[in-house]
Amino acid sequence: MRHTISILVENEFGVLTRVAGLFSARGYNIETLNVAPLQDRTISRMTLVTRGDERIIEQIKKQLNKLIPVIKVEDISHTVHLERGMLMVKVKAGAEHCETLLGLAEKHDAKVVDDHIDSHMILEFTGQVEVLDGILSELEPFGIIETTRTGPLGMRRGAKGFTVDS
Repeated sequence: MRHTISILVENEFGVLTRVAGLFSARGYNIETLNVAPLQDRTISRMTLVTRGDERIIEQIKKQLNKLIPVIKVEDISHTVHLERGMLMVKVKAGAEHCETLLGLAEKHDAKVVDDHIDSHMILEFTGQVEVLDGILSELEPFGIIETTRTGPLGMRRGAKGFTVDS
């Protein structure tokens, strides 16, 4: 089963290496990983996606909690939460396809971040990871030149936050 894990860590040199090393040393795979500092710039939030049964995920959480720079770990997969990813895609955009591409962008609330009608267009999409996969399928006939994307970012619903204090 796929699990989305949120981790609060001290924002210091080598933390990412230590977390990744924990996974690789035990033969676990990180499917996606996103890291960014919080408002308190001394703390960062990691969101990672991995796969495993409940026993493996519990072991991962215990091992993560043993790392010195780790402040807090939560598997949000079994909570009511929201997940979103971002996709940037560069597609061929000759004048004959420009209107169709703009219509597709509008349909999915995308932003056009770079537009060269004679050669290419870069579009930015955000949404559920499965929806982003579908968008890529819709864009294939135009000729995808390049893609880059984040893995899912996740957050519990409700008023309570995932913070150092809670």
